[in-house]
Amino acid sequence: MAELSVEEMGRRGGLKTLSKYGTDHFRKIGRRGGQRTKELHWDRFAEWGTRGGRPPKQCLQQVMEGKRSKDQKGG
Repeated sequence: MAELSVEEMGRRGGLKTLSKYGTDHFRKIGRRGGQRTKELHWDRFAEWGTRGGRPPKQCLQQVMEGKRSKDQKGG
């Protein structure tokens, strides 16, 4: 059996969830996620809405690269 990529596994899982619960399920969880984001980041939520969404989170590699460049500049 061929090994599946993480992307393919996620796609298959999403399609299985869609067939099992339908589109209303995705609407509900999306709404709940938006409400939770609003609760946690109430001070920036309106700004993100005008910009078209929350900026992407940095991955660990980006964080580490940022620290390295700051360390090199400082000393």
